[in-house]
Amino acid sequence: MPSKILTPDVTSIDALLHDHHAVLAKSAGGAVAVFANNAPAFYAVTPARLAELLALEEKLSRPGSDVTLDAQFYEEPQAAPVAVPMGKFAMYADWQPDADFQRQAALWGVALREPVTAEELASFVAYWQAEGKVFHHIQWQQKLARSIQIGRASNGGMPKRDVNNVSEPDSHIPPGFRG
Repeated sequence: MPSKILTPDVTSIDALLHDHHAVLAKSAGGAVAVFANNAPAFYAVTPARLAELLALEEKLSRPGSDVTLDAQFYEEPQAAPVAVPMGKFAMYADWQPDADFQRQAALWGVALREPVTAEELASFVAYWQAEGKVFHHIQWQQKLARSIQIGRASNGGMPKRDVNNVSEPDSHIPPGFRG
């Protein structure tokens, strides 16, 4: 089963047991993926990296303040990492697909030429919030990709026609036409 390794530094469990200080000292980011039987078993981290990770986890677990200061109106907002719930979850209003959603959709056989529009995402979220079903994050993304594929293909790839738009009659009479 393929696994995503989250660090460029890898070692065997035997090498880690032999001299863990040297293995961790060589790691660039303070984390090493440890393999057992040619499969990732766990990560070994330095105390400094563990402190960074725990501080980040604490920061992400605290809700943001709802108090807005005047200076914040003039500053660019910081892009906060999107926390994806673990396991299955019901759709919620602030759900977002991953940043590389178009690439992932292509891997699933859904070629999306343009990124997801805000309207498409809002429609998808509203529908599935009402349904109350629970799925994993990757399953929600697959459903979104299929939904967009079907929605965009339903009109031959053309944008949906505005039913409120009244067309103007053509006043030009083609040559040879008698009316």
